[in-house]
Amino acid sequence: MMNTFGTLFRLTTFGESHGAAIGGVVDGMPSGVAVDQAFIQSELDRRRPGQSAITTGRSEEDRVELLSGVFEGKTTGTPIGFIIRNKDQHSADYQNLSQVFRPSHADYTYYRKYGVRDYRGGGRTSARETASRVVAGALAKLVLRQYGIHVQAYTSQVGPLRLDKDYTHYNLSATETNPVRCPDPHLAEQMEVLIREVKASGDTIGGVVTGVVKGLPAGLGEPVFDKFHARLGAAMLGINAAKGFEIGDGFAIATKRGSEVNDLFASDADQRITTLTNHSGGVQGGITNGQDVVFRVAFKPVATLLKEQPTVDVDGNPTIVKAKGRHDPCVVPRAVPIVEAMAAITALDFLLLQQRLQPISF
Repeated sequence: MMNTFGTLFRLTTFGESHGAAIGGVVDGMPSGVAVDQAFIQSELDRRRPGQSAITTGRSEEDRVELLSGVFEGKTTGTPIGFIIRNKDQHSADYQNLSQVFRPSHADYTYYRKYGVRDYRGGGRTSARETASRVVAGALAKLVLRQYGIHVQAYTSQVGPLRLDKDYTHYNLSATETNPVRCPDPHLAEQMEVLIREVKASGDTIGGVVTGVVKGLPAGLGEPVFDKFHARLGAAMLGINAAKGFEIGDGFAIATKRGSEVNDLFASDADQRITTLTNHSGGVQGGITNGQDVVFRVAFKPVATLLKEQPTVDVDGNPTIVKAKGRHDPCVVPRAVPIVEAMAAITALDFLLLQQRLQPISF
């Protein structure tokens, strides 16, 4: 099983949803970086369950414990080990799922691959594992801020409700002012109402998270097999429930002509080369061009429904499944910090690869 992501800045995660703890090891973290533990915790608080009425009712404090790699408040350059203890598991809620496969869930595929599965909350396939990614992402952000690089994500769509303009038309600092994490407060209210309605019916709904990375220099990524946007896409599609990824104008660009979407070059006041538009989403030929990297991630409705569905048991016999327990009616609001984390990890990894001969100093 592959549990590691990254090349120079690497995250290895461990643990299951209903085990004693989840955690990880971050390797490749530059030394001498001031560790703002309050910031790391605040990032986890954005992802944690039970934070609002439109998320799962599971209540976890998600307090991170750093075990190594930090001395006198700064990173030492050695592996940073950390754990987050699980405290609010209701494993009995999943007993009725022990012999059946939930439709569109990883139950079946995991069982076919490994011959065993942890039906309590999905075990290793649970989105609870993503808390470890948020810790690593927070560490990456601490480095990126030294370069003036900022990662921001927000909810741009829930079901049919979607923002009708790009990120430049919104105050992205308003993202954290509502539980949906949408920068348009009026649309956020409509999204929240829709999620509540879906939750009340025992159903779930999907949506889209838009990500923006500002301040990346030109030159990150490779032109052939390690394109920046290819690895960024892998990072995003590795998030639970992610089903689609696009960068820049994405699939919409397929309907256009080159004369409509070519990003024309120009020089700014300081004679630096820039582009007049950003249809490419900040990446051309697999390499960053210095513009904002803009991308979107589509998330499917959560597979676990609190209503009856036909399925089969482990022996292939037809049966009916109705899940119990506490589940998100829409993963999108809690996915926002996860998208940011994976974008930050990817950006820092490429930055370290670009500067491998020139160690970062602080």
